[in-house]
Amino acid sequence: MFGPGQGHNSRLNGAPGGRGMNPLMYNFVQQSQGGHQHHTHPQPHHQALNQDHNSHNTAASALNHSGFSSGILPNVTPFTPSSHQNGHTPNSRGGQGQQLTEYQRIQLAAYEESHKADQAMKDQHQPHFFARVKAAENRGVGAPSMPTITAATNSNNDAAAVDGEDEDRGRPVAIEKSDGRQDWRSLDMSGQGLKAISLTVFNTFSFVEELYLPSNNLRELPAAIGRLRKLHHLDVSFNNLTQLPPELGMCTPLRKLLFFSNQVHDLPYELGALHSLELLGHYNNPLKPELKQKLNEEGTTSLIHFLRENAPVPLPPQPRAPVLLQEDVPASLERIRILSWNTLCDKYATSQQYGYTPSLALHWEHRRDSIVAELRERDADILCLQEVAGDAYDSFFAPELAKNDYRGVYWPKTRVSHMRDKTEQGLVDGCAIFYKNTKYILLDRQLVDFRNQAINRPDFKATEDVFNRVMPKDHIGVFCFFESRTTGARFIVVNAHLCWEGHLADVKAVQTGILMEHVTKMSERYTRKPPVSISEKKLIRSPETDEVTELSPEDYTEPLMPSQDYRNNTEIPLFVCGDYNSVLDSSVYELLDKGRVSSEHPELKGHNYGNFTRDGISHPFSLRSAYSHVYRTQEDLPFTNYTPTYTGVIDYIWYSTNSLEAIELLGRPDQEYLSRVPGFPNWHFPSDHIHIMADFIFKPRKDKKALPERERERPDGSSSSRT
Repeated sequence: MFGPGQGHNSRLNGAPGGRGMNPLMYNFVQQSQGGHQHHTHPQPHHQALNQDHNSHNTAASALNHSGFSSGILPNVTPFTPSSHQNGHTPNSRGGQGQQLTEYQRIQLAAYEESHKADQAMKDQHQPHFFARVKAAENRGVGAPSMPTITAATNSNNDAAAVDGEDEDRGRPVAIEKSDGRQDWRSLDMSGQGLKAISLTVFNTFSFVEELYLPSNNLRELPAAIGRLRKLHHLDVSFNNLTQLPPELGMCTPLRKLLFFSNQVHDLPYELGALHSLELLGHYNNPLKPELKQKLNEEGTTSLIHFLRENAPVPLPPQPRAPVLLQEDVPASLERIRILSWNTLCDKYATSQQYGYTPSLALHWEHRRDSIVAELRERDADILCLQEVAGDAYDSFFAPELAKNDYRGVYWPKTRVSHMRDKTEQGLVDGCAIFYKNTKYILLDRQLVDFRNQAINRPDFKATEDVFNRVMPKDHIGVFCFFESRTTGARFIVVNAHLCWEGHLADVKAVQTGILMEHVTKMSERYTRKPPVSISEKKLIRSPETDEVTELSPEDYTEPLMPSQDYRNNTEIPLFVCGDYNSVLDSSVYELLDKGRVSSEHPELKGHNYGNFTRDGISHPFSLRSAYSHVYRTQEDLPFTNYTPTYTGVIDYIWYSTNSLEAIELLGRPDQEYLSRVPGFPNWHFPSDHIHIMADFIFKPRKDKKALPERERERPDGSSSSRT
């Protein structure tokens, strides 16, 4: 799901600045550098500019004209040419003055400020210099309030469109629910003579946004610095560093990374993930000439882009290991494998949303091939896919998966009915259910239009919350009723995608309530569904050609059994899958897991949704999340959605415990691989969600009955769905 807006000033480095703008504000996009020491960067077309210069007059002139000021650093030793390391200044070349680029002016000003701070700490014995300056700056300013925004604003959707039809998909943001108040976000350990940093800093203070470590004796930064996932400002200037750790690429919010006056020669390609970086302070480092030249000529943002786009494809992660829940399962029991995956619709996979991802890894051609390859490898019986665009379903998923015996059912979001342009219609995403054609017969399929059903409920019609909160969201649910050709067992598969916004938790509960009401009503009808004749079970319609043929004997080794009978709707095996954009303590999880959510639940209280908020929401099924079997164990799934701004479980496979039993799960992703990956999608994970998968067995029925054989009722298929 999605993260913070990434809007930068569009003014390119080196272009004229705006009138009256102080370059110290750093309000524009700049660029940075990277690469491991063992990487080889392409040689530039021009000779690199030398940043170690001899004439300070040119520098001073450039600073005077650029409007830089040292006002925030009072009472420090005046800056002179001799105060530079090796007696050089970073702005003249061979004793000849030259025009400085905007990037160079900013570098020089930032370097001068940093050098003055270093002098204050070393010569005037003023450690914790930046904490002192911050305290002076913040005197009289109240403590920062805790964040109240629980969902990111989509950068592509500044103004919400009427009826949600131009709404773009967003991603959830981690919500701080701690009772403890945390007012400070800055940590200053500058000027302490430190030779090493305790890992406690990174394990305990993950909330830190500004970290100051300059004017110490550090020879390396630990890899654990990558745990500071909220870091905006890092200063490690005037140390003895020879390299920056690749794990810094995990700190994607970084806007300023200063490492003046160290011994850094090269930069890791992982820094290409720092898509928000505005200033890479590198003066007085023996950087490779090609890196210096790219920075001087094009700036920070260009170099970060270069590192991201030219980084070698990393080694793939270790395969996700299966988690065995039950051993020695009798071979006589029928098994079924269910997979659920939000595949990330192409129109949402933009560089604005996923600035840390190489553009080639975002290309639909790469991602779609990776998705289908993964689906083929898993070979599940049922695939529940969300965020599938209509044209992608028709032109790619349906024909490609047909090669593997899959036939599909698909509905787009309901906004498609208001569009006239076929191209625009094809871009609308929706939900798809694919099933193994030779194993199962589709008896019925249903679309659940949340907002249409909400507006037509008698108890909802008079409520403002329905019009203001539920109606603008056009998310849907889809479910199918299947029968096994060989055993006659029948079951229901639900696939839904709920709205993502954190402040619409009540809407998600209402959507889930509407979904389960419809499943309850239709499952009651399914208990009276006529059986499928044995002769008809042998007929299959080709997913590729639509031609009707008869199953060959090798397609079924056991005799085909009659359709099973179910006395009530809760006896029918049920799978509830999808992207519910809801966490463990949400009203949605409570409703599905416990069968009921009270009207007093914090996410419902204060809203008016008729009977839902008067009596609560309930359903009659006994459901359990498949992955709840490993909850709080070493095998627990750490997330299903993984981005720099959010890591959490929001996708589920629930199953009815009275008729099904989970026996195996697809395990967690490779943890070592994740230590340098700030978020998905990337080369090996084509969506920001991972797929979840579980194997189940149908429990033996003590009073198992078969319906008498007769012609089955034809399903009432909707023309708006694609099968």
